[in-house]
Amino acid sequence: MIEDILKDAEERMKKSIDSMRSEMAKIRTGRASSALIDHLTVDYYGNPTPINQVANVSVQDARTLAVQPWEKNMVPVVERAIMEANLGFNPVTAGDLIRIPMPALTEERRKEMVKVAAGEGENGKIAIRNIRRDANSDFKALLKDKEISEDDEKRAEDRVQQLTDKFVASVDEIVKEKEVEILKV
Repeated sequence: MIEDILKDAEERMKKSIDSMRSEMAKIRTGRASSALIDHLTVDYYGNPTPINQVANVSVQDARTLAVQPWEKNMVPVVERAIMEANLGFNPVTAGDLIRIPMPALTEERRKEMVKVAAGEGENGKIAIRNIRRDANSDFKALLKDKEISEDDEKRAEDRVQQLTDKFVASVDEIVKEKEVEILKV
């Protein structure tokens, strides 16, 4: 029973890390990345549809994204969705290809992005700590129901804490990597 709770906690912590990584990918650095617009949705015949399901999004060069809608009539719709997202991008349309040049980040903007990355890291840590709290309350419930001894509960809580420490360290490492990536000119 203890092993099941520990395994569940570890899986949930891994999912929290994955979620945090995907949020970090949306934070803009100086380089072009398709992850910057992957979360956008466009109006595809009345249905909100992810941009990568109506167009091919690719990195043309280090500072330019290329978006090529599969249908010619979707070009203005996709362009409007990019502009309305308020990401600071000014798409340029050439026929059926939409180019999105990445403006250079100012020092002030880079520092803002570092703060956003640190905030995402803190959210990840909070999620991991909540998982630890849930696991510990499960152990307390087992103890209350007399299914495990106090020693077993203490050992299980120590193991959950070790897991928590490992994943929090992983969050710190991811945030530090993102900071380096943002501040690199």
